[in-house]
Amino acid sequence: MWGGRFTKGRSAIPELPEVETIRRELSPWLTGRIILSANLVDASPGPKYANLERAVSQRIMTVKRRGKFLLLPLDKGDELIVHLGMTGIISPTAPKKHLRVKLELNPGENSTLYFQDTRRFGRFLLVPAGQYQSLPTLAAMGPEPLSKDFNPGQFQKALQASATAIKTYLLSQKPVAGVGNIYADEALWRSRIHPLSPAKQVAKRQIPLLLNAIKEVLTESIAAQGTTLNDYRTVNGDLGSFRNRLKVYGHENEPCPNCGDVIERIVIAGRSTHYCPRCQKAHKEVKR
Repeated sequence: MWGGRFTKGRSAIPELPEVETIRRELSPWLTGRIILSANLVDASPGPKYANLERAVSQRIMTVKRRGKFLLLPLDKGDELIVHLGMTGIISPTAPKKHLRVKLELNPGENSTLYFQDTRRFGRFLLVPAGQYQSLPTLAAMGPEPLSKDFNPGQFQKALQASATAIKTYLLSQKPVAGVGNIYADEALWRSRIHPLSPAKQVAKRQIPLLLNAIKEVLTESIAAQGTTLNDYRTVNGDLGSFRNRLKVYGHENEPCPNCGDVIERIVIAGRSTHYCPRCQKAHKEVKR
């Protein structure tokens, strides 16, 4: 059972495991469906909701993911880009409030897609196929963590490029895609790296440990359908159960599962960060 407290700010959930869970649920539902109408509801046209009218009469070819983004290629040369932000939910069931986008699909089971977003940090827009790299976050994104491209040699080279705190650098998406606040804390704890250690000063022997910890924690969370702390739900409305397996995130002032010392919480670049001061001894701290 979950024993920690989620306090002092919100997480960047959904992260990769949550978005991958949603992708897997969307794929059999949306692949091959034709978009009959695309309407904004309580949302203004702009960069976050651009060009949706062009999606009408196009067929959804597949559902892909890049980092924390969903990519839906369409058959006439466009691509829907969806980012859930902090509170975005995709569902076949109409929400009672905070509906932003409504897609009508060709007749069949669950013929309407609803995009709900309480805090309006999400995106639901259309771009020409292959031009999603025009979005700055996607353009700068590192390799997928569960791909062969994410390997010790590449990871070491990426870390050598930055003197910022390793926690901050992981969140930038530049060394590896899809890792957010929760899974960065968990991976750094597993590999015994202090979150304030400069990225370029992470010991060479620790780099494969961190790489494997990232892969492991993401894989385990995907198997648990992600982590639900507040808003995140799967397409089917289920909760992610990995919350019950978090070791440090949200466990401030509780004993470390590894050594029994007290888990501490600090703020790095405006983000809550949880770590064990005994297991994760600082190599050389940088500015928070």
